Amino acid sequence: MTFRAFMQRLATKTACLLVLVLAVSGCDRATPLLAVKAVAAGVPSLAPFFDEGSDLGRDQPVTSQPVRGSLQQGDTPGLYGGSKQPTICDVDKLEKFLTDPMNDQKAQAWARALGITTAEIPEYLDRLTPVLLRHDTLVQNHDYKKGKAVPYDSLLQAGIAILVDRQGQPAAKCSCGNPLRPFAGDTNRISVEFGDGNKEWKGYDRSSVVAVRPASRPLEKIALVDVADPDRGISRPVGTTGAKDDTFDTRRTQAVPRLTGKTFGEARQALADKGLATGYDTGSAPADGARVTATDPPAGAELRFGQYVTVSVAEGSSSEGGLTSPPPSASPPSAPSASGPSKPGPSTSGPSKPGPSTPGPSTPGTSPPPTSASVGTPPGPSTSPSPSPSPPTSPPPSSPTSVTSAPPAVTSSPPLTTSAPPPSPPPVTTSAPPPATTTGAPPPSSGSAPEEPTASVAT
Repeated sequence: MTFRAFMQRLATKTACLLVLVLAVSGCDRATPLLAVKAVAAGVPSLAPFFDEGSDLGRDQPVTSQPVRGSLQQGDTPGLYGGSKQPTICDVDKLEKFLTDPMNDQKAQAWARALGITTAEIPEYLDRLTPVLLRHDTLVQNHDYKKGKAVPYDSLLQAGIAILVDRQGQPAAKCSCGNPLRPFAGDTNRISVEFGDGNKEWKGYDRSSVVAVRPASRPLEKIALVDVADPDRGISRPVGTTGAKDDTFDTRRTQAVPRLTGKTFGEARQALADKGLATGYDTGSAPADGARVTATDPPAGAELRFGQYVTVSVAEGSSSEGGLTSPPPSASPPSAPSASGPSKPGPSTSGPSKPGPSTPGPSTPGTSPPPTSASVGTPPGPSTSPSPSPSPPTSPPPSSPTSVTSAPPAVTSSPPLTTSAPPPSPPPVTTSAPPPATTTGAPPPSSGSAPEEPTASVAT
């Protein structure tokens, strides 16, 4: 009887599990893969905006580079390549074509695809910069059909020459002038279709595909890697085609800054300032507000320009996750008023960055912040400053140091001075890529050194 009951229970559980599996697989089938058309380097477009026989742009043979994380920002060091040949994209020729009254219909379609007016085309083109793709890159491409720009998702092969805007996003394909927009789909759910002369190219690797998101701020220069000589870096001012390039040695190394306790957004910017790329090993990119718990390689490791630092973040520690109610940007102003509440954590805003590292410690003791938040524990003993005014009266024994009233007043003073540092030099300075490329000295924006001194205040 017991055996029969056991078998019935087992059968019930198996049936429930089968239903669950079928339900999940059914949901998966309900979201089909997004079809993406492959576009190989050197292969003419079937419906171009511009006659490709006019040498508007030249693609070059480039092997796609490995990537850690399919979503990368437009200022990621080494994301794009360059060449000593300043004519990989003839922007003047494209401008003459689009401003010619004979091509007004194409100009209107081109402008609408990019969200500008035809009158704005010359100024818009003046802000674009020619680069070469170093990764197989997902974009929203456009064909010109029946007087309109027809959008479609495509995968551009590494080596294709494109124009990028001031935030590093693809804006136009050089060889045909077709406008490009950001890829809006899920990079993990695509089906690449090879056809129309675009055969699967040698070196194609699904795991090395990237989509580009805009940099957090407009760029002044874009740091490129010479596709013919990877040891040579190119610092190209935005809106120029190569005549004003500066060069640098990509073999020169930079130390990985200490990022534990910072937000993912801050860590990414600190790495970009050092000339290092940000990677992640999760399926989707972490939220900018997520707290960094570790890096690989760790702080202090020496890496050359464009190498990846894989950043790990705490689960549920994103800005919308609720670990800290104020986002990183709100933490600096809250530091001065933090002495009032009973939370000792906010006083840790003293370390390195203004406030990004403070939200972590100020909340219930979670594991991610400890490294940068450990300096927040010293104020613990001095959390009894409230009894300090009571020493004049001998009765209250509640004060731990009731014998001498002077010492308590002195001990309570230091914590107040530790809250003064918050007004430390805020934010990010100059544009991300350039600092790491034009000078050998590491940019001072990483802020890793200041974290150590604050720990001594704990004593």
